[in-house]
Amino acid sequence: MGDAAPRVLIAGGSLGGLTAALTLRDAGCDVQVYERSRAPLEGRGAGIVLHPATIRYFIESGAMDVGRVSSKADWLRYLDRGGDTIHESPCRYWFTSYYTLHKGLLDCFDDTRYHLGAGMTGLHQTDESISLELSDEEETGDLLVCADGIHSTARRVLLPDVLPRYAGYVGWRGTVRENELTADTLGPLRDACTYFVGDRTHILTYPIPDLDGSVEPGKRRINFVWYRNVAEGASLDDLMTDVNGVRQDISLAPGAVRLQQIDELVTAAAEQIPESIAEVVAKSTEPFVQAVFDIAVPRMAFGRACLIGDAAFAIRPHAAAGTAKAAEDGWQLAAAMRAERGDVLAALRTWEPNQLALGHTVMNRSREIGRRAQVTGTYVPGDPDVSFGLYKPEDSWITTEGTSPPLASST
Repeated sequence: MGDAAPRVLIAGGSLGGLTAALTLRDAGCDVQVYERSRAPLEGRGAGIVLHPATIRYFIESGAMDVGRVSSKADWLRYLDRGGDTIHESPCRYWFTSYYTLHKGLLDCFDDTRYHLGAGMTGLHQTDESISLELSDEEETGDLLVCADGIHSTARRVLLPDVLPRYAGYVGWRGTVRENELTADTLGPLRDACTYFVGDRTHILTYPIPDLDGSVEPGKRRINFVWYRNVAEGASLDDLMTDVNGVRQDISLAPGAVRLQQIDELVTAAAEQIPESIAEVVAKSTEPFVQAVFDIAVPRMAFGRACLIGDAAFAIRPHAAAGTAKAAEDGWQLAAAMRAERGDVLAALRTWEPNQLALGHTVMNRSREIGRRAQVTGTYVPGDPDVSFGLYKPEDSWITTEGTSPPLASST
């Protein structure tokens, strides 16, 4: 870096924004984070798959023993409609909760530099600086990192023609404590990432820490994600209308889904999926739903501004790589800033091509998994091409015999 530390403004303080903040700070930048939410982010109880890029900051800094706040699956297991195992292979997947990861990253950052209730409204730049417009103020710096998610204001300003494209299905999510499930149900689920693939639908479950961070068996939660086809138009509008009668664009949070929709979900579970997994759905606390969209940008760098994470690529969840992709964007941006000694324009030129290529690669892979499962019915249980992974399926198969994830690489 040069004599003066580059001033970096980050719009968005979720996992991608915080990872970028930490890596750029450690690269010698003066970093401020602006998050639109007025309350601390909690992630709705969602489970997170731990890819190497996702946990790299904790491993390299030693700031948190990820193994102590994560649960693991030793088996990748597929059930048939009757609940019998039709495919099984050993694996070493690790899972945690959004809340655990976000709190861990935030604890590593300076909370006086993390500003809640500071939503981006616009930006403008000159050859020498860039300004982030907020609702009641303006901040000026050398680099603006736009990590403001699928609803990105920055993307709408910089690329107004890039719009979300509905994939034709939604993902229902929810969790239930292990000790609330019957022994017969918990048996095939407690040690596995468990799938059922039906007729143009599929559901998976895996164990995650409880809301208090507990990873003790029996006190963890089983997380489910169920992908269900919903036609665009009246059916989707009805599903995405919340308890207050407001049609939401992307998702309904826990507590916002109308009771009749939850009742329909539970009824469909009893009729369509294995009994053990149906019990998870029926006993989950306040299930919520997200419409599945594709978003892909032709550019990620714009002068002194860049888009990262979901602001650039909204990736279908099937490869469980969205969080890892956002983290990798931050890691590689920090590496480019170091290599170019704080020259923002040169760093963005170096950084953009590889991150664009990665975004398109993982998007296409996730889209293909969704096509096989939800459209063509050609999803084959156990096919390694449909397993989790960012760069390649193997990069999230943690195969060490230890009790916690190994040293993460930048891949």
